Amino acid sequence: SCSSSLRLTLFAPQIFCFQTYLGFQPFSVQLFLPFCLTMVCLVSRTGRHLQRYDDLGRRQVVGCIPYRYKRNSDGTLSTDLEVLVISSQKCQKMMFPKGGWELDESKEQAALRESIEEAGVIGKVECELGKWDFMSKRYGTFYEGYMFPLLVKEELPLWPEQNVRQRTWMSVKEARDVCQHWWMKEALDILVERLTSLQQHKEQNISTCL
Repeated sequence: SCSSSLRLTLFAPQIFCFQTYLGFQPFSVQLFLPFCLTMVCLVSRTGRHLQRYDDLGRRQVVGCIPYRYKRNSDGTLSTDLEVLVISSQKCQKMMFPKGGWELDESKEQAALRESIEEAGVIGKVECELGKWDFMSKRYGTFYEGYMFPLLVKEELPLWPEQNVRQRTWMSVKEARDVCQHWWMKEALDILVERLTSLQQHKEQNISTCL
């Protein structure tokens, strides 16, 4: 599937911990999913014991571009695109959420997890934008990175890294200007091209039906 909404499996260990502790029946777990998400989202994963590496020994990372469409004054959605950028933990350089891809998750699950941990947003993970090989200037090591779009459905008031990162909605041009990573800029260009093409196709279909 080209898209992945929030999956119960992503939070399964924590949810079933709540189930055991509180005595929930399986059918009632879904009723308390928002409560579980709020609790789970307060802690980031740490350590690299589950980290994935490719055949060349490069660390594999997954990132996402959280996006949404601005609303008009009447509440309807416009075609103006906004993307969410975050600051680095170490400085105020801006980028999109990313982090290590771990052994117990899919790439899509990793993208969603990173968006929650670093940016405090939940949404629909869409088709992969591509794969990039890049070198960390800080560590001088090579990485294999994957990027996904995330259509944002909810902004969390609390999230794990809120005390060490800033999150800011920007226009595509603003985000491209401030983003520090060339490969993330390329991913943003691919996303814009994809969404523009989909919008044009939609408009053509509407005009055909008139």
